[in-house]
Amino acid sequence: MICSFKRMGKMKCITMACLLIFTLVVMNIHHVHGDINVTVTFLASAISKGAVCLDGSAPAYSYVEGFGTGSHSWIVYLVGGGWCNHISDCRARSSSRLGSSHLMASQTTFSGILDFDCASNPDFCNWHKVFIYYCDGSSFMSDIEHSHAKNLTFRGARIFNVMMEEMLAKGMRNARNAILTGTSAGGLATILHCDKFRKLFSDEIRVKCISDSGFFIHAKGHHGYKSREQFFGDVITTHKLAKSLPSTCTSKRKSSLCFFPEYLVEDIQTPLFVLESAFDRFQLTSLVLGGVTNCTNNLKSCSSTELGIMRDFRRTFIKTLARRIHNSPNRGLFVHSCYLHDHVLKSDEWTCLTVANRTMRQAVADWYFDRSSFREIDTKSDSPKNCTNSFCE
Repeated sequence: MICSFKRMGKMKCITMACLLIFTLVVMNIHHVHGDINVTVTFLASAISKGAVCLDGSAPAYSYVEGFGTGSHSWIVYLVGGGWCNHISDCRARSSSRLGSSHLMASQTTFSGILDFDCASNPDFCNWHKVFIYYCDGSSFMSDIEHSHAKNLTFRGARIFNVMMEEMLAKGMRNARNAILTGTSAGGLATILHCDKFRKLFSDEIRVKCISDSGFFIHAKGHHGYKSREQFFGDVITTHKLAKSLPSTCTSKRKSSLCFFPEYLVEDIQTPLFVLESAFDRFQLTSLVLGGVTNCTNNLKSCSSTELGIMRDFRRTFIKTLARRIHNSPNRGLFVHSCYLHDHVLKSDEWTCLTVANRTMRQAVADWYFDRSSFREIDTKSDSPKNCTNSFCE
């Protein structure tokens, strides 16, 4: 535990350090390279409620209790991992950690926004922290039975519900501050569940959502838009999500478009912060270039055509965000130009990646606590940047 005596005072730092040591012992947590590993809980009681992974196994989470000034503040994090868009794809997924808790690790690394180091994560270090594993392939949205999908269960929505019940019972019902966040498919789930999460709390509680790398765009007319629409349409069909998606979207357009945040975000009432790269690596390689590319991990291997498509995507992406993220203090925006995907659990990116002279951590915290608004996009680079993970050096 690292404290700033100047910032917090000697006795307060000592108290917080002691509380953390107590928490580490009780929760069976171990430090590894400055991060913290937390034991996974497999929620067997959820099975009787039908809240299970694709293979029927129990859902899982990791949790650490908050302390001190964070005793009544909660962060709930939703893991990402793509989607399955056909029964055969879901069956294959059920034999992986993304579809079965039997194949998940026994511990979870807490870092970035979940970090307990009050020097690098001063605003959220002592909050209650929940890490919810993803094993349904539908961004926690499905709740159906497939008569022709033997030994597969599609119960992502139930998993979300029982996890919220579990956390409310642990004390989240007494929260004064709460954040729902997630990355990639979990970032999309954050957008989809944001208002639902807000309804768990009374009106006077500060509740906000942070979507990390989850703003997948349709970008009609842009390279590959038909395949993106087909892919998400197949996800919706396979998991029978049409009736589960917000009616504010499905009443205006076909349901195959209502997995795209650009059509969802305008109807979300809860404050929402969007963290993105204008050159999101997963979105570009998997949903724009269709997975057939030489530059998945190295920009130096990209062809001039691929780089041109990326620059065109950036222009479309920025226009979409400008149109959909309204000029309101309820909306936050942090968009950089690094060729990366996912941020909030990566300590260097969370602590030191900068846009408009503010780090990601500072931008999110200032927005969350209403200290200032933040809607900034890196406009200096119109080409993707090969950034290292050593942002703090």
